[in-house]
Amino acid sequence: MRRPIWVWIILPLAVFGVSSAGAILQHVDAIPPLMRASWRLQITTLMLIPLMVWQWKNANQEIKTRFVERKNLGLLLLSGVALALHFAFWVSSLDHTSLAHSLLFVTAHPLVIICGIAIFIRRPSKYEILGAVLGLSGAAITLLDIKDGGEVTLLGDTLAFLGAITVVGYIVIGRVMRPWLPIFIYATPVTAIAAVLLIPLSYILGENSTTFGWIDSSLLPWFLLLAFLAGIVGHTGLNACLKHVSPLVISISVTMEPLIGSLIGWIFFDTTIPSKWTLLGGPLLLAGVLLVVISSDKSQEQELGGYSDE
Repeated sequence: MRRPIWVWIILPLAVFGVSSAGAILQHVDAIPPLMRASWRLQITTLMLIPLMVWQWKNANQEIKTRFVERKNLGLLLLSGVALALHFAFWVSSLDHTSLAHSLLFVTAHPLVIICGIAIFIRRPSKYEILGAVLGLSGAAITLLDIKDGGEVTLLGDTLAFLGAITVVGYIVIGRVMRPWLPIFIYATPVTAIAAVLLIPLSYILGENSTTFGWIDSSLLPWFLLLAFLAGIVGHTGLNACLKHVSPLVISISVTMEPLIGSLIGWIFFDTTIPSKWTLLGGPLLLAGVLLVVISSDKSQEQELGGYSDE
């Protein structure tokens, strides 16, 4: 299948957009983490609404009917809850560990997925098991950089990994609904639900910031850039490319987020260079994630009778 040339232009831009989120969110740390996440999602929702309206007008009646079914509305709500928890944990981690560690642990969700598959669905292949062992070993090595009073902390790394665990719910529900539901009709309500849920959670935890404070905040340009780069260019770009390249290509591309995100932080925001154990364990963790992603893709092809979209 011949792919349009724009795919190879949009894909790296989308990966760059997604990778920029951590560095920008860490830069605007004057705002408490949960409200910071809510502001980001509020602005992204406003950018998505016109796109959702456009897709809704062009959607057929079957999509509209299925969308309002109780089961599907429940799935949208659960996806929004998972996304809210993901952002709550991950953005909080940026205040308690280094940018590199936060990105390494939050992008380790394929390791979480393969553990879930092993428990609930099937026995993983030997390469999936090898990838999981390699990834978890790399994660353990990076933890050797934890020191009293240092930038890397066990709390921060744990919060980032909890972000990886909770995003699995968002990913799984997306895989169930996206085959029939257009991207903006799915993403807009889920993003809005997550933005709203983070507001009371922020107040419960005693964060001192206003719900719509981004409107007159001096940090508004950063949040607009964040919502556009990570939300529109990043996630929307990846979904657009998904129509022309396999999910495997997208997954492998996104695995580069810790490297690209750390470089963005170092070049534009003067973040620290990772320490030796992170430089040793980080590549092992990413190699394990890559092996799990590639092996899982091959296992799915075998289960489907060797089907490939090439």
